Amino acid sequence: MSEFYDYFKENMESLGLTAPPASLYGTQALAISTISAILAYIDKFGTKVTVRELAGAGTKLERLTVLGALGASYYAGAVIGSLAVATGRTMSGGTSLADVLLEASRRGWNRTWLTSLFHRRPGLYNSSVSGRKYIKHYENFK
Repeated sequence: MSEFYDYFKENMESLGLTAPPASLYGTQALAISTISAILAYIDKFGTKVTVRELAGAGTKLERLTVLGALGASYYAGAVIGSLAVATGRTMSGGTSLADVLLEASRRGWNRTWLTSLFHRRPGLYNSSVSGRKYIKHYENFK
């Protein structure tokens, strides 16, 4: 297993989420491809779509059905935050909001709702935020 995936998995688990499969997030390239697919479906179906609905739409995300009713927009924020954390820790030892937004911008993932999500929920990418494993319970991040 790669160091990237170890950091990615660690961040997802610290958010209280099931560790995502290495087949979807094992390397930076795989994570970028998976995240792009998730965002494309959120763009198509809206920010209220669930991960289960994405998996049922015939995406390559069938392995994520265990996440069920978890909001896809939240999950997208969690995986983008985890991508930024894993990249930051692999390359330089840390991650900030600027790192996350820069990573999203570089990949063409600029979404108003996503920027807002990262501002409201810094626990998605910042391990020093207390109670971060509980933020998954703030469904739809009102």
